[in-house]
Amino acid sequence: MAETPAVTASEAEEILANQPFSRLIGVEVGEVGYGYATLRIPLRADLLQQFGTVHGGVLSYAADNSLAFAAGTILGPHVLTRGFSIDFLRTSNGDHLRAYAEVVDHTSRTALTRSEIFTVAADGSEALVAAAQGSIARVER
Repeated sequence: MAETPAVTASEAEEILANQPFSRLIGVEVGEVGYGYATLRIPLRADLLQQFGTVHGGVLSYAADNSLAFAAGTILGPHVLTRGFSIDFLRTSNGDHLRAYAEVVDHTSRTALTRSEIFTVAADGSEALVAAAQGSIARVER
């Protein structure tokens, strides 16, 4: 029997709606379940760098937020990223980014999470462009 996530997709949408930077980026919530989350970022010209590919800051944002949302499905909605590392694997462009993250292990207060960020072309084909791993902590509100 699958466990119920501590943060649902509709709750994740509400959290993103309250983050001004997330609204600026235009991120959308994808699939959310216990221990995993997917975010989608439509790509547009102002998210690219001077060579026409997705800016590393946008990829880092996708990693950071997907890591936190995946952890939040277990730890609850009040989490912050303690730290993460990211590897940029190839340049990226396409229709949108898809960031999938899952919890690798967790305690009652922290989670180790991993994320893979893909560019998705208009025809639906995907390319892995970045991977990240991070530590997420539950915080008291």
